[in-house]
Amino acid sequence: MKKKTFYVTTPIYYVNDVPHIGHAYCTVIADVIARFKRLCKEEVFFLTGTDEHGQKVEKAAASRNLSPQDHVDKMVVPFKELWQRFDISYDDFIRTTQPRHVKVVQSIFKQLYDQGDIYKGNYEGWYCVHEETFYLESQLADGKCPECGRQVEWIKEESYYFKTSKYQEKLLKHIEDNPDFIKPESRRNEVISFINSGVMDVCVSRTTFKWGIPVPFDTDHIVYVWFDALINYLTGAGFMQDEKFDYRWPADIHLLGKDIIKFHAVIWPSMLYALGIDLPEHIWTTGFWTLGKEKISKSKGLVINPNELADQFGVDAIRYFFLKEIPVGADGEFSHEALIKRVNSDLANDLGNLLHRTIPMIKKYCNGRIPLCNKLEPINEKQSKVFLEIGSLINDLSLKTALETIWSDYVKAANKYIDDSAPWNLAKAGDKEKLDLVMYNLAECIRIIAVLIYPFMPKTAEKIWNQLGITDKIKDQKFPDSCKWGGLKPDTEIVGGEALFPRIEVES
Repeated sequence: MKKKTFYVTTPIYYVNDVPHIGHAYCTVIADVIARFKRLCKEEVFFLTGTDEHGQKVEKAAASRNLSPQDHVDKMVVPFKELWQRFDISYDDFIRTTQPRHVKVVQSIFKQLYDQGDIYKGNYEGWYCVHEETFYLESQLADGKCPECGRQVEWIKEESYYFKTSKYQEKLLKHIEDNPDFIKPESRRNEVISFINSGVMDVCVSRTTFKWGIPVPFDTDHIVYVWFDALINYLTGAGFMQDEKFDYRWPADIHLLGKDIIKFHAVIWPSMLYALGIDLPEHIWTTGFWTLGKEKISKSKGLVINPNELADQFGVDAIRYFFLKEIPVGADGEFSHEALIKRVNSDLANDLGNLLHRTIPMIKKYCNGRIPLCNKLEPINEKQSKVFLEIGSLINDLSLKTALETIWSDYVKAANKYIDDSAPWNLAKAGDKEKLDLVMYNLAECIRIIAVLIYPFMPKTAEKIWNQLGITDKIKDQKFPDSCKWGGLKPDTEIVGGEALFPRIEVES
């Protein structure tokens, strides 16, 4: 059966603590892609969720005097509430404690054991509880975890192993034959280097704690949390549950932070090879947000609460800042000063001012209705085709460049058009034909801007749509047809409304 669903995933987020800015950033990127694909009238399946097993969760629950299940039931709530607040349009929210997932994990574990890809052995080595990861002595940084800098502990226990090494040659060829499989290129190079250094079989079970999915044929063992977590992408797509899996798999884009690239780009493809399942089309890594040049970390006291940002600046302003400030894949330095500058310059001065200037003039010069024009022509020549370029940029996750193009070729171009055409002078001169053309062009440009920014800032796009008096729902528009010039119906009554983004005053 031919796949016809566009399938995008975020990593599932660990519930040892509340969601932070990194979780919100990655999930907003996935939401932009999902919304844009829906505008293109593609069938979309957008999966996110929570990773709820492991020693770290068990310890967090104990510190709160809760059972692990009670702990995860409480901790999943802030994630769902934040995604609702940030207008995350996911189609399914998976939890690794759900029976559907437990069944799939146990079935996969048994299949791989029965076919000889999982075997029993003994593990002895350094382990970081925070990262839920084993490390070689040579991988430690000054005797500590190379990822988080915490103390590691020596672990010796009986374990089951997955034959990762069996599939490395096949995986390396796939990566080399498919340059876009891992993006950006820096992460691809990192994975190739890691594979070439020699990949060992990996531990896939634990015995020193109990909070996890039991190994079905050996209940002294639980499935190692990362092995369990990676399988969520299959469970969520309907693997071993219904025929929808055939429409959804392979995933088109796995979005994830760069700190978990080795799990997703080395171990996960090897698991899929062992299962005889196609690899995902693309693995896209995001960078880290830093504060004072350090990675944001609760343990270091470097925390940015996305809910507090939304309280202060509004959700769409935060979404815009995430996507405009840095390219997907790069690290970004967060500061309130940079955020305020973006809001004031791009959103208040450029976009908000464009609407604030245009609607009152239509009310004043055109009796509050979109004028009828005999000649329909874009404000500039680029507008007849640049929306196609913007679509390509979004598909390639060049979201920063896409927004820059929308602003330069539509938002700023329209503001310049107002200054150059001077509608107030046309009104004084009684040049109604020219005045009507200018007013239509401005309103039409704003309509197209609303469509183009809808995946990035859905609430703002809907507000613009409503202020223009358009009764069709913006989410029902079809890209690219809806960005062709002349879609705004004459005689539409302008509604108007409050300023989109009031300027933020900064104390001197």
